[in-house]
Amino acid sequence: MKKKRVILLGSDGFVASHVARTLDRKKIIPIKLNKRFLDLTKQSSVIKLKKIIKKGDYIFFAAAKAPVKNMQMLIYNLNMLNNVSSGIDFNKVKKFVYLSSDAVYADTKKKITEKSLISPSGYHGLMHYLREIYLKEFYKNKLCIIRPTLIYGANDPHGGYGPNKFIRDIKNGKNITLFGKGEEKRDHIFIGDVSNIIKRLITNNFFGAINIATGKITSFYDLSLKVNQLIENPKKIKFLKRKTPMPHLGYRAFNIKKLKKILNIKNFNSIFKNIEEQFNSY
Repeated sequence: MKKKRVILLGSDGFVASHVARTLDRKKIIPIKLNKRFLDLTKQSSVIKLKKIIKKGDYIFFAAAKAPVKNMQMLIYNLNMLNNVSSGIDFNKVKKFVYLSSDAVYADTKKKITEKSLISPSGYHGLMHYLREIYLKEFYKNKLCIIRPTLIYGANDPHGGYGPNKFIRDIKNGKNITLFGKGEEKRDHIFIGDVSNIIKRLITNNFFGAINIATGKITSFYDLSLKVNQLIENPKKIKFLKRKTPMPHLGYRAFNIKKLKKILNIKNFNSIFKNIEEQFNSY
């Protein structure tokens, strides 16, 4: 059987690097393209891509400067996308998989599905939504859009508020600091689960948009307690007065029936079990 070629754009990124490691090398040839080899913000990348892409290739586009905090960063990322679309011939691509974000959805107290209202509240979500619109014009029925919720796991370069930051703070001898009482509830998904799901989505027959989440929510306070209990002498958890409203109305839950049906997923490991394993691996 002829091996499939998977082109990974942004291969050094947190998600793409994990996906690359999960690919079955007996069936797949991963072509890892990082910024050192291919700077997608430069016009020269268009010519390089045209030489690299072959008929029947699968594309996983995870390259972005993130999180997007201002208009300049948004334009930077759209320019990157423009070069990708100019360099990759629609007729050659077997499937184009784009790593988006759940930030494209409007804030709601209801469980989010793929049919929920698209209305990003910040630059980051807006950037992904504009990219999605752009890609739908180029790749149409060959496009798969992946919208993950908050991802945690070792080697996360951002160290954003949540399990990753809590573990790093404790490991570095610092106290865990929460905003307000840490009462907001979010769905968090482990990078190992994310990479395995994306690996399957890249080469299967699903096209369209799909959310990646666990279907369960946990408060930041409960997560901080779990991390704090993993050290011999737990530290004092500090609480900071909020200067802005809670993000996403303090609630971000998902209905993942579509994900479970498409990939025949039963359940995910407990976030507390994953956190303990991550803590012990540092």
